[in-house]
Amino acid sequence: MTTINRDQISKKPFNDFKNYPYGFARSGDFSIRESELLSTHGSLVAALVNGELEPMSAEEQSLIAVARGEKAAETQLEKAWSKYQARINRPKVGSMYGRSRYTDDSFEIAGGDDDDLVVED
Repeated sequence: MTTINRDQISKKPFNDFKNYPYGFARSGDFSIRESELLSTHGSLVAALVNGELEPMSAEEQSLIAVARGEKAAETQLEKAWSKYQARINRPKVGSMYGRSRYTDDSFEIAGGDDDDLVVED
């Protein structure tokens, strides 16, 4: 197993193809500055939050605290990461119109007998 060091992670651009298949900039959820911050620093932030790297500065410790919800976001990177987390963890809407298939077995024609129905041309 290869170990990835901090330099390799910080140089790797961050992408989330599952939630943002066309990128952060084209999603409409983020400003240009936020999408740039997520792309350049997102891999490092994700590694810190997942515990793959240990924080080396007070800024990184603050970023982890913000990601865990222990404190409010202050820097632009912290705000962008909080916004990203809020967007990917929002509840998914099943369908705009409710359930995908609607069947109502309790519906019956009055009288229950189809023989008295007359269709005129």
